[in-house]
Amino acid sequence: MVSDAFISLCDRIRATAKARPEALALIHDAQRLSFGALDQRVDQVAASFQRDGLAPGDAIALCASTSLDYIAIFLGALRAGLVVVPLPASSARDSLARMIADCGARHLFVDALCAETLGQVQLPAMTGMIVLGSQFSGWLVPETERPHPVAISPSMPFNIIYSSGTTGTPKGIVQSHAMRQAHIVRGMSFGYGPQSVTLLSTPLYSNTTLVSLLPSLALGGTAILMGKFNVPLYLELARRYRVTHTMLVPVQIARLMDHPNFDAYDLSSFVLKTCTSAPFPAALKAQVLDRWPGGLIEIYGMTEGGGSCLLAAHHHRDKLHTVGTPAPGHDIRVIDEDGRELERGSAGEIVGRSAIMMSGYHNRPAETAAAIWTSPEGLAFVRTGDIGRFDGDGFLELIDRKKDMIISGGFNIYPSDLEHILRQHPKVAEAAVVGVPSARWGETPVAFVVLRDGGTVEEVQAFANARAGKTQRLAGVRAVPELPRSPIGKILKRDLRNLWLDASPQ
Repeated sequence: MVSDAFISLCDRIRATAKARPEALALIHDAQRLSFGALDQRVDQVAASFQRDGLAPGDAIALCASTSLDYIAIFLGALRAGLVVVPLPASSARDSLARMIADCGARHLFVDALCAETLGQVQLPAMTGMIVLGSQFSGWLVPETERPHPVAISPSMPFNIIYSSGTTGTPKGIVQSHAMRQAHIVRGMSFGYGPQSVTLLSTPLYSNTTLVSLLPSLALGGTAILMGKFNVPLYLELARRYRVTHTMLVPVQIARLMDHPNFDAYDLSSFVLKTCTSAPFPAALKAQVLDRWPGGLIEIYGMTEGGGSCLLAAHHHRDKLHTVGTPAPGHDIRVIDEDGRELERGSAGEIVGRSAIMMSGYHNRPAETAAAIWTSPEGLAFVRTGDIGRFDGDGFLELIDRKKDMIISGGFNIYPSDLEHILRQHPKVAEAAVVGVPSARWGETPVAFVVLRDGGTVEEVQAFANARAGKTQRLAGVRAVPELPRSPIGKILKRDLRNLWLDASPQ
């Protein structure tokens, strides 16, 4: 039994390694790593950092694709008391360089592709780049060496995760060991444990992945890592390894549901599927409940933390249009533009408070302060930037992102309302609505759609405008082969807005 008292992630892994050294910790492609071997490799990495003079609180960065070495470096840094900075390898070269400089990483671990990307970038003088493979193997101390023990306290920084940059310059979100402990404790209630087998197919730099991977390892389960999401391979791995848990984003679930042979796979081992990071349509949730064994929980929250809502869809089929109720111990409120708390049924910005809260944005005190709303009781809440309202039963309904709201002729238009209408057209596979400048109205909504065979933008626009309110009507619809998305499935609306503007007459 794992106590709720603070125990560091690496200490939890060591306890499993001592009790069950042959138990399987990680699977990636043809590679296997037991808890005993993982613990030994983590020691080796930690000792290597200490040999290089890195001290608790120093940062190291990772910019690489999925591998077992990536996990060993991540955990070894934590055991040495260091701060891990997992960077999105898909980012532009200059953006990566800014993140590396901002976090002050002493070491940067890269794969061959990222090494090529950063090869002509001037890295800070204090940052040394180590390429995974033979160079990394040569960097390690001998296997027999052990690190000096480092006492880990809950308030120490665990990692810095940079925001996706979909809304501007990425900000470094500092998460503490206490915040990760809260994720591990929540994992216990989700059924993670020695018998769990977790299948993960999102990037290792993403918080979406870590909130599932870390509880799996901490609680003695097996984690299967996919380097890149592939529907047939995902289904085969789930069948072969009798997977019990998975974390997915909605676009992955949609692609699984659309696979013609989905129902032929034996997925009866599943205990729980979790989904987060992007809007999850109610109709898609219903499909999962009808066709995929095991429970389904949608997690609504932010990398910054603050507060989360959980929807146990298998228990609340009548609430699939919501993101559920506040998680135990989480305080979620809705406020107006002047910071006044609103009653149930009124729409406003969602703010949250819990034990799962970031320490702040790295080196950005002003932006940290701007992200906080202080309640009348003097408590700090994290602003989500989302617009929503609580229904009469206390379930939270998301309306839209505050930044995506369109103000047209003085009226507020929520893109999600129009996207919901568009998705009802039988020829629309996917839809996204953005606001673009209008000389007459200030802003006006336009749509991008992925069409099924035989669909036309003219009929889609007519369909939507016949069902939308007068102030909501679409000024245009454009067909695209696919919607631009981040590596974890978020639609990049800024890219769509620029695409529309670039194609418009100047």
